[in-house]
Amino acid sequence: MTRAEQQQRTRDDIVLAADRLFVEQGFHATSVDQIAAAAGYTKGAVYSNFDAKEDVFFAVYERRVQQGVEEIERVIERTPDAPAMIVALAADTGHRRGRDDRWLATFFEFWAHVVRRPALRARFAELHTRTRLPGDEALAQFARERGIDLPASPAAVILAIQAMSVGLALERLVQPDVVDANLGARMVRLMLDDLMKGADDVGADEATDGRRKGAAPRARAGRA
Repeated sequence: MTRAEQQQRTRDDIVLAADRLFVEQGFHATSVDQIAAAAGYTKGAVYSNFDAKEDVFFAVYERRVQQGVEEIERVIERTPDAPAMIVALAADTGHRRGRDDRWLATFFEFWAHVVRRPALRARFAELHTRTRLPGDEALAQFARERGIDLPASPAAVILAIQAMSVGLALERLVQPDVVDANLGARMVRLMLDDLMKGADDVGADEATDGRRKGAAPRARAGRA
């Protein structure tokens, strides 16, 4: 291998080892020494590829985000109808999180860690946003096709859906008997049904107004 290939292999080994340890032990309980040992390298090898343990976590998270985006894209490809796709994404997210409780616990631990660190917070937000972007466009398309006047921007609505999903995942860690993997998808379906009903009601009102406005001139013409 070339030097660049060797360095990439070392980095990949470290990220995979860190992923396993973060899932098993959590972010704070995992040390750089443990990551190095699990990957089969020295501590210096870790620091030659990453500035700090937080950087290692970001590499782990970025890898997981990329996998998540690929899964989202697969859902989009097989579900052309926008409302059905958004519900399918919520269902897929719920089931994936239901299979990965230990990663979820570490994810929330790191989220709390970055809240008081502005530079890390911005970096975390950038990665976190990537999984939302396909849904933004799907909802925007849905609103255009149905003539729906959304109560907020598509990005804000999808962010609210994502926040609900993340919140439900957090609640499920302590209340699995209350929050099942499909609850998020059911709530999203209800929200979309309400949006569509609102659009249909507005359309009906506009049609009624149009008929009334159209009838008035004819009545006046008859009287003349």
